[in-house]
Amino acid sequence: MNMNKLLLLLFTVVNVYPAFCQDAATIMDRVDRNLSSDNRVFESSMVIHGKRNDRTVTSKTYAAGYKKSFTEYLTPPREQGTKMLKLDDQLWIYSPSTDRTIQIAGHMLRQSVMGSDLSYEDMMEDRKLTEVYDANLSGEETIAERKAFVLVLTAKVTDAAYHKRKMWVDAERYVPLQEELYAKSGQLLKRTVLSEVKQISGRWYPTKIVFKDMLKDGEGTEFIITNIKFNQKIPDYIFTKAALKK
Repeated sequence: MNMNKLLLLLFTVVNVYPAFCQDAATIMDRVDRNLSSDNRVFESSMVIHGKRNDRTVTSKTYAAGYKKSFTEYLTPPREQGTKMLKLDDQLWIYSPSTDRTIQIAGHMLRQSVMGSDLSYEDMMEDRKLTEVYDANLSGEETIAERKAFVLVLTAKVTDAAYHKRKMWVDAERYVPLQEELYAKSGQLLKRTVLSEVKQISGRWYPTKIVFKDMLKDGEGTEFIITNIKFNQKIPDYIFTKAALKK
């Protein structure tokens, strides 16, 4: 082999290797950089597919890191004015119909949010993947015509909502395209499909997630982000119990 061919081969290997042979920790870190932020404000629609009919719940959420979030439900009229406040690992919900604030804790966190396929735990869990899980890269597959890394994540903290997660990560944009969420027993609890990936403020972000609770019937719940802004100035009073009744 002459020198020119050898240099060409080395150049090809150096440039192709990082794209196809990345380790799990690097992939998870890049996913975190896309999905995590110091704070964000977003509006969303949650389409709940019931046995007889579908209903849509809209809301606006303010989030600071993963420790603080405040959500106000806007429609339908039945849910309008309901508010949810998360501070660290504590969650409170205000109901305008009863003018009462209750704390959701313990096993109640696993209950469904407004009859959807999301639990309160799902709504609260917003930590970086690298802080909660160890990961292994188990291979590559094609999902929704996108090449994806297949990661198997195992919880390294005791308070993780799911002990194990299998995640298909877009190999070019580094966002999850699909997930399977497992209990410690190995039982499949939920499946999610993420789509409508958009570039927002210099990051790739999935704006539609379909959640399917595998322990119940139904077609699942669509969670659609209709507007999102990162690194906004959020007043401190938003993250107080007093704000629940305003």
